[in-house]
Amino acid sequence: MDLTGLVIFLLIGAVAGWLAGVILKGGGFGLVGNIVAGVVGSFVGGWLFKTMGISIGSGIVSTILTAAIGAIVVLLVVGLLRRAA
Repeated sequence: MDLTGLVIFLLIGAVAGWLAGVILKGGGFGLVGNIVAGVVGSFVGGWLFKTMGISIGSGIVSTILTAAIGAIVVLLVVGLLRRAA
């Protein structure tokens, strides 16, 4: 992965994390936490969709949507773990 690819990956993660934070309304962890959740969510969303055999298309919009869904899952799981502890 070159520098351009890395920047695009981080931007997609940032948008996805922000979107997940907006959707969960207060379930997020601030800007930096949501960006991290978006980046991790990219991997989680891709893995979940591949495992379930779901394809929502190709392109930047589907990538952001997949990452946002993954970020929502990550934020919900982390929120549940924080409440349990």
